[in-house]
Amino acid sequence: MKPALKFVLFISLLLSAFTGWSTSILFPMDDVQKDHLKSYGVAFWVLKAGGEVDWLLNYRGGSFMTKYDKKVEDECKIRGVSYEVISDAAVNQIIAQINDPSVNMDIVKLEKVPKIAVYSPKNKGGLEDAVVLVLNYAEIPFDYIYDEEVLKGDLSKYDWLHLHHEDFTGQYSKFRSGGRGGFGNGGQSQGEWYAEDRKTEEARAVKLGYKKVSKMKLAVAQTIRSFCGGGGFLFAMCSGADSFDIALSAVNTDIVDVNYDGDPPDPKAQSKLDFGQTLAFQNFVVDVSPYGRQFSNIDVSRTRRIDQAHDFFTLFDFSAKWDVVPSMLTQDHDRVIKGFKGLATAFDISKLKPSVTIMGEMKTANEARYIHGEFGKGQWTFYGGHDPEDYQHSPNEPPTDLSLHPNSPGYRLILNNILFPAAKKKKQKT
Repeated sequence: MKPALKFVLFISLLLSAFTGWSTSILFPMDDVQKDHLKSYGVAFWVLKAGGEVDWLLNYRGGSFMTKYDKKVEDECKIRGVSYEVISDAAVNQIIAQINDPSVNMDIVKLEKVPKIAVYSPKNKGGLEDAVVLVLNYAEIPFDYIYDEEVLKGDLSKYDWLHLHHEDFTGQYSKFRSGGRGGFGNGGQSQGEWYAEDRKTEEARAVKLGYKKVSKMKLAVAQTIRSFCGGGGFLFAMCSGADSFDIALSAVNTDIVDVNYDGDPPDPKAQSKLDFGQTLAFQNFVVDVSPYGRQFSNIDVSRTRRIDQAHDFFTLFDFSAKWDVVPSMLTQDHDRVIKGFKGLATAFDISKLKPSVTIMGEMKTANEARYIHGEFGKGQWTFYGGHDPEDYQHSPNEPPTDLSLHPNSPGYRLILNNILFPAAKKKKQKT
């Protein structure tokens, strides 16, 4: 062989060996990771750029792995995400470890960029909403969508919908009565917020052809339920979860007092509730009083006696190879999550439908904090509380600065749901 040809062959083999060594990038999601939340954003960025991401369930906290690309490496550096460049041999070792039948791990391929919408008025922007906060922090794009867009069919453009802290019963979160909590805007009192919101909502209901706000919100809830049944992914936190089901159950009755809609509630409202319309909850008792900030006994806030120092919930440890969906939704570097309050803090386990999967709970208090289920061709997740890093949010407090909480286990649960629709469909075995 001629010297020149030998040299070319040597260079080719050398380049091949080098390329083979740096074939993948791993985003570790255990305690090594400097910014867990932005890691999801980089994974989303890879998908948006046309790449694929392997989600390594239960491997180092639910790590992500993708083919090596200098652009991906640069993006990690820009966003402050910890990463490891690994060889083919290392990748094969990881895959072999995960595929071992004796270990609780699995690999899920992410290959689709989910189109994300947040149900919230555009002029308010949900700036205190945990999902909006973490989407913005992780640099994951989304659109706002509200009643007009929902009712004209725009949900068909999206894969994933988050319900902002809405009151689907049409009682304006019972702000007129004052009480605990509150999510008013920029210096407004609760009374000012209520008056402005009521005026805006009533005008919107008339514009859309409804005599009452409660009837408009019911139509919106039913449309969202159809979106989920048709294959959409629905996520709700706080009052967006329980009021959604309560509104659906009241399809044949009036549960809203005169303070909010001009006429009294149906005295037989409780007996007319239709739990066949709901996604998650059944056999609950509605609170038709205009006072107290409670919609029903789904939420246990009124009866729970747990102080902040002892307020935690535990994520259930699912079988990654058999229960893939809940395994994806519970990926975290901590299994015990700090509790946090909201208009709906925690769900009474006795009010859950038998088909509901409890993913996070406080067993000693018989309360579920994080639940999931299927509806038609779609899936939904409900998460109790307002903000995973703000134990009890008060009116006019500034929104949480997530740069101070880049490794928040509670916020990771939200981002698990956002990436969930990107997964290549894999039949659940149980």
